[in-house]
Amino acid sequence: MKRFLLFVSIFLSMFCNGQNISTYEKPPVFKECDSIAVIQLKSCFNYTLNKFIFENYKVPSIVDEESYKGDVKVLFEVNKDGDFKVIYIDAIYDELKQEGHRIFELLPKIQPATYNGKPTFVQYSIDISIPLKQPVMGSIDEGENKLSAQDSLNATLSNEYDKINAEVKAYEKLEYASQLNVPFTHSYYARFDDEMNAIGTNSHTAAKPFLYADVAKYYDIKAEKESLVKKTDSWLGRKLYNEHLVQVQGKDYWFTVDPILDLQVGKDTEADFSSTWNNTRGVFIQAGLGKRFNLTTSFYESQGRFADYFNQYAESLKAFGPDPAIIPGRGIAKRFKSDSYDYPVAEAYLSYTPADFLNIQFGHGKNFIGDGYRSLFQSDVSSPYPFLKLNANFWKIKYTSTWMWLKDVRPEVTVDGAFFTKYMANHYLSWNVSKRLNIGLFESVMWADTNDRGFDINYLNPIIFFRAIEFQTGQDAGNAILGLSGKYKWNNKVNIYGQFIIDEFSLSDVKAGEKSWKNKFGFQLGAKYFNAFKIDNLLLQAEYNQVRPYTYSHNSIILNYAHFNQPMAHLWGSNFRELVLIGRYNYKRWFADAKFVIGQRGYDFNTTDDSFNYGGNIYADEDNRVSDTGIKIGQGNKTNSFMTELQAGYLINPETNLKLFTNIIYRDFNPEAITASTMDSNTLWFSIGIRTDLFNWYNDF
Repeated sequence: MKRFLLFVSIFLSMFCNGQNISTYEKPPVFKECDSIAVIQLKSCFNYTLNKFIFENYKVPSIVDEESYKGDVKVLFEVNKDGDFKVIYIDAIYDELKQEGHRIFELLPKIQPATYNGKPTFVQYSIDISIPLKQPVMGSIDEGENKLSAQDSLNATLSNEYDKINAEVKAYEKLEYASQLNVPFTHSYYARFDDEMNAIGTNSHTAAKPFLYADVAKYYDIKAEKESLVKKTDSWLGRKLYNEHLVQVQGKDYWFTVDPILDLQVGKDTEADFSSTWNNTRGVFIQAGLGKRFNLTTSFYESQGRFADYFNQYAESLKAFGPDPAIIPGRGIAKRFKSDSYDYPVAEAYLSYTPADFLNIQFGHGKNFIGDGYRSLFQSDVSSPYPFLKLNANFWKIKYTSTWMWLKDVRPEVTVDGAFFTKYMANHYLSWNVSKRLNIGLFESVMWADTNDRGFDINYLNPIIFFRAIEFQTGQDAGNAILGLSGKYKWNNKVNIYGQFIIDEFSLSDVKAGEKSWKNKFGFQLGAKYFNAFKIDNLLLQAEYNQVRPYTYSHNSIILNYAHFNQPMAHLWGSNFRELVLIGRYNYKRWFADAKFVIGQRGYDFNTTDDSFNYGGNIYADEDNRVSDTGIKIGQGNKTNSFMTELQAGYLINPETNLKLFTNIIYRDFNPEAITASTMDSNTLWFSIGIRTDLFNWYNDF
């Protein structure tokens, strides 16, 4: 014990002595102090500074009106060049702070402090007495407007927080020029779709989400947000209508923090229960560190009950285990009360731009490839997943490579109660051939974690051809898909776009004319009409999609093109034809959307008399197909469906995309045969609510 006390005493004596070591040998020198002895320079500096303040400081009228007596505390620095720089000011009135800044800006340049004969910076703190007191030489010893040098380690550290606080400045909305993604919703992207697709632009609009920095070349999102600012003087008003809840910007960083809400209530006329509802609360954080590193994260806690057809579809996606459903596009849902769901979700990504032509993202979320409402390549209808994505822009080309870690959650493929892991890699090359024409080449491969194969390094190369690798690693080692896309700018108002997907193709079977099951392909054809009929901000869109039976499936059923029991492309899987008509309009903070979906699908009967796979369920076993030839779209339990969705609302806060909305869905679903898995449905679903709109909700199953 004695040795311990002796050690502590020696250590403390060394530490205390160390705190008195000055960080400089000679203090800064005013011109008036040139002839003063070194030992008196500190007092002269103090007197000259206080004299300057006394003679130039203009005490604000509010101080006299309220007979205020107190101090203005100032932390400042004299840098290596001899310039004064205010680090922090604290006072009861803003007017006192503003006058303090003004006075220090008037101070002349002086000789800087020196250490070992070399110029250095030094920090001081000063208390300016209010009312002002005329200084006298030697006031440093008398306590008048006392000036003290921050010349000890302890003093420097004690002011570190104040120094950081002093670096904080007015928020400049840096996210709108950052390498963060613009949250992808079809409704919001329609606001700048025409600018991105103008004739002569070198933009690439298929791979989504877009980076803010990419959009900023063609559309000023910051200016748009500022044009919608509401006049309000209160803090609550600014936060509700115009600003992020928390927005901080410093020298080399910025970040924002906002609440996430999706609170809605509604009625499904077909359901037995009284009402539909959703209760989502969460937090959305985005940040920038330096100029090339950005990140964002969002996490949601949600409970809800939806329209009856939506609930039935969610429960048809049920994963292995006790949980009753997967909420489409979100994730596994636990039972909440007796007839509702609890579904937490978290999404995040890191975005790094090592060079102007390259962006790298690693995160947990979703991606989309296409110019249409649907995508036959890769869509955002499934639940979030881990991904690594590279975007390279050069010349007239944008090249996107994405690697994804997916899950098959069916009971028959689980291993020791754990979901089965599979992987997916995509390449998409977008080439602006001319001012009007864009062509895209797509390839994707799905492979499974079989034989302890894990993540196959063969597919890690971003410029390799997947089909060749698939052949070299074995017939059942991967499921490769090829695609071709195109977009033609008819003029600055009309764009025509399309996709063609090939899962498997046999030329000999095509020539035979027998409609072989092997010919698995689909196509999309669509058009957009911007500022339709000379009405600003009115977008009209028409799109046709068609996919043959058995497309996206595989003879090894774990290699289907899906994740969490949801397709990775079109949400209807395969064996369908569909027409989508969309209208979108916005005026200042008001918006309205209308969507019509007319389709025909072929379902399996799933009865004891007919258990064949008709090609609509991409999870079903291909070996159980109904036939090798005579395959046509709509075969099986042919189902005609019609759906219209109307939404209108008011944008409460443009910075957070918080919306007040009302939504009406009418859905008519008519299968030829009523089975346990395919029920007739006629739904009218009405909802009202408030939502932070950050991702696409798809209700058109």
